Amino acid sequence: MHALSAVCFEKTYFISPIVDMEKLITDMMRRAGVTEEELEEKEIVKISFGQDLSWKYLTWVRNHSFVWNHPTAILYGNYDNLQSIYTIQTFARECEATITVMKNGEHWFHTEEQMKFLDQWICS
Repeated sequence: MHALSAVCFEKTYFISPIVDMEKLITDMMRRAGVTEEELEEKEIVKISFGQDLSWKYLTWVRNHSFVWNHPTAILYGNYDNLQSIYTIQTFARECEATITVMKNGEHWFHTEEQMKFLDQWICS
């Protein structure tokens, strides 16, 4: 999203977007029991789930905010385990995006039911 924020789009469609990377990283740190001080000192911390935590990347994310000003539709699964509905709603308010929530949807849309829902959503 950051790399494309200056491009002009007629409309964008996001499926389970990561709209707040800093929150995702700090949530992963909290889940892994890693403090900011520890991450800064070690620079990279391996965790048992997800990507390694990186102080350099967290710092980059904090120093490179962006504004998304494009007509946007978001498809969100109510079982998304990476971004909360509150985080998605906050982003949507800021850029006036619409949100469709799929009951029993996950972060990765992959089941037959989820893919059918995605197809119907994108064609509507």
